Amino acid sequence: MGWAFGIGVVLNTAFVAVEAGLGFWTGSMSLLADAGHNLSDVLALILAWGAAVLARRAPAGRRTYGLRKATILASLTNAVLLLMAVGAIASESIHRLLQPAPVETGLVMLAASFGVLVNGATALLFMRGSHSDLNVRGAFLHMAADAGVSLTVVVGAFVMSRTGLAWIDPALGLVIAGVIMLGTWSLLRDSADLALDAAPRAIDVDEVRAWLSRQPGVEGVHDLHVWALSTTETAMTAHILRPRSVDDGDSFLRSTREGLSHRFAIGHVTLQVETEGGCGLGCAKVA
Repeated sequence: MGWAFGIGVVLNTAFVAVEAGLGFWTGSMSLLADAGHNLSDVLALILAWGAAVLARRAPAGRRTYGLRKATILASLTNAVLLLMAVGAIASESIHRLLQPAPVETGLVMLAASFGVLVNGATALLFMRGSHSDLNVRGAFLHMAADAGVSLTVVVGAFVMSRTGLAWIDPALGLVIAGVIMLGTWSLLRDSADLALDAAPRAIDVDEVRAWLSRQPGVEGVHDLHVWALSTTETAMTAHILRPRSVDDGDSFLRSTREGLSHRFAIGHVTLQVETEGGCGLGCAKVA
């Protein structure tokens, strides 16, 4: 996905410069709001790109998992940046609602139309990876939201050109802020969960526990933990109780790991097989 991030950064940086210049020239709050949002997205793309590069570094020294979690931190930072952009846009839009100003609607429509093309094309670059990678999903949501926002600005400028109602422009700024807020909430929630080592939302921990309990010879499962190593990799540890009479340790571990990978997309599995009941030293009582 490195090439997709590179193309997205170049295209959107150029567009932000043009859109911001036209926003100041025309006095359009909706255009400036869109430019501010696009600027936060350029920063978000750079963060996501950098995190994806760091995630490929091999583990070394004290970083025994490498830098994979950088993708989670990047998606969380992207969500925070968007919320900051929402605050700035909403504040200025309210100010403009109280003091409406005339807007050059023709240039606004031209700039925003170009924004629909640029943001839409960039979103398509990330569409395929957005279903399996929260980091890429963040980039996709940024770009898709921008395309929708730019289209809204086009429609608003057209309505203003026909009605002469100057308050439509700052009102659109508030609408844009609301759209960004709605689109950011799930990204913020999921990123914060993963940063706190919660199980990825797509994985039902109780279902994982039940599946492990149904495996041959298993009489109990405890100290089960599932967490994200990165936005694309999931890890799991568990204590498995199996009686001493069962003598297929290596094949059991191999088939269980394969099953967890195939059924739950958990690729990094560590299982501790126990032959006696009870929770020994190092076993978390709450799990």
